[in-house]
Amino acid sequence: MSKARRQGPDLDPLAEEAIGWVQKLAPGEATPADKEASRHWRALSPAHEAAFLEAKRIWSKAGAAGKALHPDVDVLAELDALANMRRTATRRAVLGGGVAALAAATVYGATRPPFGLWPSLSELNADYRTRTGEQRALTFAGDVAISLNTQTSLAIRPPEGAEDRVELIAGEASFERRARAARSLAVLAAGGQAVTEFGRFDVRYTTTAERAPVGVTCFEGLVRIEHGSDRAALRPGQRVHYGATGLSPIVTIDPVAASDWQRGVVEFHGTALTEAVEEINRYRPGRIILMNAALAQKRLSGRFRIDQMDQVLLQLEHAFSAKLQRLPGGVVLLS
Repeated sequence: MSKARRQGPDLDPLAEEAIGWVQKLAPGEATPADKEASRHWRALSPAHEAAFLEAKRIWSKAGAAGKALHPDVDVLAELDALANMRRTATRRAVLGGGVAALAAATVYGATRPPFGLWPSLSELNADYRTRTGEQRALTFAGDVAISLNTQTSLAIRPPEGAEDRVELIAGEASFERRARAARSLAVLAAGGQAVTEFGRFDVRYTTTAERAPVGVTCFEGLVRIEHGSDRAALRPGQRVHYGATGLSPIVTIDPVAASDWQRGVVEFHGTALTEAVEEINRYRPGRIILMNAALAQKRLSGRFRIDQMDQVLLQLEHAFSAKLQRLPGGVVLLS
């Protein structure tokens, strides 16, 4: 696509800084110090605040372009507009008429971040969070080992009766209780839960999925799935999904491949490029945006380390003769 091959916009320093802050505040990226520093930066002047809000809007539109592969969304034109927006945005802020609308957009973006480009309020309030590309191990209730994958948010919930409870707000985590205990473990996610007395299982909650966002995989023991009035029981080597349409049929999986992420590996087997890019975006700072519908239907195979995800871009470039254009904030247009 010719639009994606243009030279990048000539951003002024304020616009470049604004894009940098939006990228830094993406899911799992920001530390408490980063968040405080961003608030100070935005408070420097009305122009700083306006540039930040405009950069966030453009970042959102970039995500929409990648999701829908809409040929009419010109990301570079949006960045060109950002490069020239300081005077008019500042005037809107000074006049005050646009302040309420900008504030409303900020609240909406915090509670329902488009395409997961920055953390939701519930993610920010989680007890445990991992940054992009980060993994973390912790212990819960004395004998439950939990491994958090990248961009994962977990909250501790009050126990109910003889049940210890945690909630997976977003991301992917593994839970293991070696010995049978008097208390059961319940992992809540998206209105359902996975319950076990002992064993090992993974729960994955991908907020970009539309119909069945939660997947539960059993590796050891027995896991009960409860979602509304639906019930299922998983044995080792089985997986089920649930979401708006209820429970999916139980399927058999390869336990080794299903747990690759715990060994720092992501593997694709003839995976549609749209799906592969969504997974890559979970491990790589910034965002890869597909700008070509034909390219989106290509299939990707390969095994990659999660700490070296930029190597995937090189493979895409060579295997599919794809064009890469790097923009500020870690954005890559792929056409």
